[in-house]
Amino acid sequence: MRIVAALGGNALLQRGEHPDAAVQQHHVHDAARSLAELVTAGHEVVITHGNGPQIGLLAAESEADPALTVPYPLDVLGAQTQGMIGTLLARELMDRLPGRAVTALVTHTEVDPHDPAFRRPGKFIGGQLTDQQARTMETERGWTTARDGARLRRVVPSPQPKAIVEVPAVRTLLATGAVVIAAGGGGIPVTRDPYTSRLRGVEAVVDKDLTAALLARQLDADALLILTDVTHVFTHYGTAHPGPLVTATPERLRALDLPEGSMRPKADAAATFAEQTGRIAAIGPLDNALGTLLGTTGTTVRTAPGGAKPEHEVLPAGTPAHDPAETHTTV
Repeated sequence: MRIVAALGGNALLQRGEHPDAAVQQHHVHDAARSLAELVTAGHEVVITHGNGPQIGLLAAESEADPALTVPYPLDVLGAQTQGMIGTLLARELMDRLPGRAVTALVTHTEVDPHDPAFRRPGKFIGGQLTDQQARTMETERGWTTARDGARLRRVVPSPQPKAIVEVPAVRTLLATGAVVIAAGGGGIPVTRDPYTSRLRGVEAVVDKDLTAALLARQLDADALLILTDVTHVFTHYGTAHPGPLVTATPERLRALDLPEGSMRPKADAAATFAEQTGRIAAIGPLDNALGTLLGTTGTTVRTAPGGAKPEHEVLPAGTPAHDPAETHTTV
């Protein structure tokens, strides 16, 4: 199977943790073990990752650097996070997959310059701020902030991804047997001149989950895995009695009241992939990618009987069909 696995940025740097390199290396170490299990099981794997905490940290450092006339733009900072997280993942995977080529590819995502998101910033980046810190940043640096739980965080434009520029290169690398890390942080956001086709970076951060779903469709992937710091999508989220959701149709997933800044984009991306391809998507824990694929953990998303039909069988010919709902345990 060809699998696109998307790692959440908060899974690599969790809430409340110091953004030190050693902390992120620890989480990458655990993620690489989980991802390597997919590869050793015989699957083609393309990995993408979030960058919200990391790009927020770089943006704050850039804006505070007295050596700079103006801060680095978000597209350039996004490229930096691709390199930083990409090299951590690549080195860990090389150690776990000796003899296997692993490549981290700088990747651009084309967006529409007229996307309404540029007028309504809504993508969280960086760490949590107190009310006073948020007011200071809004006044001194022109930030837009929004509430994320008990605290405020910076929000920036997050336009819809239209196309991933390096898809042909990813296909070429996969054909050689390489494990590919691509479209990190949703991809470096660019617009394309309609007359010259020249690419130009824009001040935005593309949602990683939506880009992962687009990448999976453009690569004709058999499955999309969205791996994060929770075991399932939960019903009745935020109440005293949340319940783990084992399987869901896209319609069921979209009907849930999920947090806009965290689980909602993941649910929308999984639902969109399942609807448009008839194949499976799954949302599950970062430390068990193979279990999320097999349905022994996580939330499996697929169309209802009579809905969209797969363009081809997900499992290789001769492999018995597997129903994730039959073996999935709720914890």
